[in-house]
Amino acid sequence: MDKRLDGKVCVVTGAAMGIGAATAVRLASEGGIVILADLDEAVAGQVAAKIRAEGGRAETVACNVGQEEDVKNLIAGVDKKYGRLDVLVNNAGIAGPTGRIDDISLDGWNKLMAVNLTGVFLCTREALPIMRRQQGGSIINVSSIYGLIGSQDAAPYHASKGAVRLFTKATALQVAKDHIRVNSVHPGFIQTPMVEGYAKASGNAEAVMGALATLHPLGRLGKAEEVAAGIAFLASEDASFMTGSELVIDGGYTAQ
Repeated sequence: MDKRLDGKVCVVTGAAMGIGAATAVRLASEGGIVILADLDEAVAGQVAAKIRAEGGRAETVACNVGQEEDVKNLIAGVDKKYGRLDVLVNNAGIAGPTGRIDDISLDGWNKLMAVNLTGVFLCTREALPIMRRQQGGSIINVSSIYGLIGSQDAAPYHASKGAVRLFTKATALQVAKDHIRVNSVHPGFIQTPMVEGYAKASGNAEAVMGALATLHPLGRLGKAEEVAAGIAFLASEDASFMTGSELVIDGGYTAQ
């Protein structure tokens, strides 16, 4: 595989499983030095061990992206050790409460926003001074097709992912002069623990997974590795003229 990210220092949040884990593996395979940040450092450590076993460079940091001090410690630690930060993938996210809006608690809403939106803001805020200093960097924010379109039962999630989309665009405009690129990725339904958990909660996981697959014109769910490939592209100089953009990886879902 091409070493498009050779020696680049990359932070991936929510890196213990799903899209985050696949992204960490992909960035490392392209030569990146990957810092896997996750609440579950033990599971993230298994991913990092796999990367190292395959000759890559990876380490883990325990981090709750919704907690300011955790994020400050994460980014400051990277800066102290490596003196730079080239790629930030804001991937950490949770599904949060679903159902009728009038049944959703403020606590549930706030917990979702803390991870899905505040986490993106905090990580970006802490990373920007380093990227400005080095006059370059790529930030990739993992949104969702649910940041582009609506549905009937996940209003808080839609709100968070739609906010990430426009935060991405506004940030991209603000930092373009510093040669920092900021883009968002919008996956469809991907075969990840989050989607599998949603299906299991229905009581008929097989039927739900099948129904979700049929929503995509390509007739299947996406793979985490397919989203990771798009993120690696945005991280690399192959995407050097892309900023403030949306990369939709959804099997045709939103083309309908």
